[in-house]
Amino acid sequence: MSQITVTKCPIEGLYIIEPTVHGDNRGYFMETYNQRDMEENGLTMRFVQDNQSSSVKGVLRGMHLQKEHPQGKLVRVIQGRVFDVAVDLRPGSATFGKWYGLELSAENKKQFYISEGFAHGFLVLSDTAEFCYKVTDFYHPGDELGIAWNDPDIGIQWPEVDIASAAMTDGTPLSFSQKDRALPGFRTVFPL
Repeated sequence: MSQITVTKCPIEGLYIIEPTVHGDNRGYFMETYNQRDMEENGLTMRFVQDNQSSSVKGVLRGMHLQKEHPQGKLVRVIQGRVFDVAVDLRPGSATFGKWYGLELSAENKKQFYISEGFAHGFLVLSDTAEFCYKVTDFYHPGDELGIAWNDPDIGIQWPEVDIASAAMTDGTPLSFSQKDRALPGFRTVFPL
């Protein structure tokens, strides 16, 4: 019997995965990944690497993908909470340029599978967050592509953020890497 519930998102290729959590007065136990359960739910990807990052409130990482070596990602949060976003950048897709986002947290224990061909990013909503993810291909320097987090053609609705001031509604300024701050707009990367 599968220990996960898989929900297809409105954009094909995106899935919310909720593990069965066994808890009592001592704490809890859950399987964070079980290949057999994934395959029973039609998810047959093969992961090659696990990554983890730690970030403080207001850090926005994204929106990234690899062009020639696209990565599927299974993401989750083990401490804190983030708003996680995927943008469909698969040419020919019926939802090309559309985005989907959800909150991932240590409390809700949800995981988000993002198929190859999506740009991915997240915003830290809590004081700190630890973010873990599995990928289906290795990182390839020089194969990166990205789009600006605030591109109006995409229109991501980041919670708790005033886009005009690039700050959270509590006054916390958004924090970006130099690379992410310089990412181009959607129409620069994908002209009409």
